[in-house]
Amino acid sequence: MNQNFSRLAAAAVLTTSLFATSVFADEAKKAEESSFKLTGNVQAQAIKSLYDNDADNTLDNSFLRANIGGKFSSENFDAVINLRIFSPGFGNTIEGKNYDKILADTYYANYKWDTEYGKFNFQFGRFRTDWSVAGNFGTYVDVHLNKRGFLSRDYQHDAFAFGFEKGISTFNALLGTYDAKFNTGYIRFEETLKFGDAKVSAAYRVNALDVIQHTAQLTHRAAARASYYFQKNFGLYGEVALIATGDGENLKVANAIKPEYAQDTQYVPFFVGVEIPTAGIFNNVYAELEYVSHRDELNAGADELAWTVSLIKKIGSHSKIQLTAFSEKKASDVALAARFTATIK
Repeated sequence: MNQNFSRLAAAAVLTTSLFATSVFADEAKKAEESSFKLTGNVQAQAIKSLYDNDADNTLDNSFLRANIGGKFSSENFDAVINLRIFSPGFGNTIEGKNYDKILADTYYANYKWDTEYGKFNFQFGRFRTDWSVAGNFGTYVDVHLNKRGFLSRDYQHDAFAFGFEKGISTFNALLGTYDAKFNTGYIRFEETLKFGDAKVSAAYRVNALDVIQHTAQLTHRAAARASYYFQKNFGLYGEVALIATGDGENLKVANAIKPEYAQDTQYVPFFVGVEIPTAGIFNNVYAELEYVSHRDELNAGADELAWTVSLIKKIGSHSKIQLTAFSEKKASDVALAARFTATIK
């Protein structure tokens, strides 16, 4: 009896130990598959025009700011929060006193499902959705054409997005807002096909939410983008778009929304770019040329052609500097810009 009891007790202890080991192994595996890390950087930027722009003989623009946040990653769920912090010198004044300016720059939750039919995801929050490579031109379905200059294509939405990926195809549908109330805004659809070292994308956007509760004029934006890389850091890319605003609504009523572009207008902007290898001297070198017909309608006195050349160099494992020469209103109006980023990893 005692011998049988001892055997049963030993078996119970062994079973419990194996079960506990299995549970701890599963928990350890889950811990390995998911992670949370602190993210952030400190950035300094300066811009100086090399032509006479009637400004003082100093920097035309500069800032020092910090970004701080966190990122959680797992097999089925990602989440990001990033805060952008400016010093009191940026004019955030309350009752005569200057305070730090803190902005909610990026925040989103992204749910992911990998199934036998393909990969699905649902994302909501505020996040970056542009197509930009070097960051100066393109993303015509998102950024207004009069926005130009150094890294001017950094663009985000308060939005809900759905994605589907299978094989060479990636599809995204997005519902975005202007005022975070979702009673004005737009819908956007995007499809990307990848063929080895070549990638082709098409997108369409219309401010469909504006007309639900308000008098508004629809602006239709359609764009196509392509890139091909012959080898690492050596490739061609470009984008072309059609942006058309109708002329069928009376926009003088009280609740009318001002159209993104003037009524009854059409624009066909495009840009082409090349990334050039430098045998390791720089990490990336981009040269881009953009054309926008009747650009002076959007930015008085501006040329139809614009250009930019960007040099990017990583310094160690935590820092990066980007130097850019670009045209301002006129192609001959040359400006220089530099941004230094020190990153927390």
